[in-house]
Amino acid sequence: MAGGAECIGAQETVLVAAKKMTELGVGALPVCGTDDKLKGMLTDRDIVVKVLGAGKNSAGVRAGDLAQGEAVTMGADDDAQEILRTKREHKVRRLPVIDGHRLVGIVAQADAARACPIRRSATFMGGGGPPSSELPAGTCAESSTYAVI
Repeated sequence: MAGGAECIGAQETVLVAAKKMTELGVGALPVCGTDDKLKGMLTDRDIVVKVLGAGKNSAGVRAGDLAQGEAVTMGADDDAQEILRTKREHKVRRLPVIDGHRLVGIVAQADAARACPIRRSATFMGGGGPPSSELPAGTCAESSTYAVI
């Protein structure tokens, strides 16, 4: 988990968010409201597809406008199996970690992959391995995208 996650305010522009992503060397930022509660996630892909690709001005679109629906999160005390199950179920690459109502970090795709002992890294990177439907519940296995349970 990457601790000390920084939010972008829902009222901040997408341009400010993009600059912050560049400064931090990240591809996604949590979007927080004025109440400091998580409103969603903003990714570099969101900016490219929903703003730039749509011909919109990045200085005129608010980060909160792109934070759609309820954010999928995990608790600070969730174990690796719960993290992997949540990532698979919701098809997300990054999970904000919440302690109470406070954002304390983000678990990225690579963090989830490291959470399970992978026997054959080449298989993990290149696909193969059993489909998740053939795995016993609560076990880690290789996937072309990330470790699954």
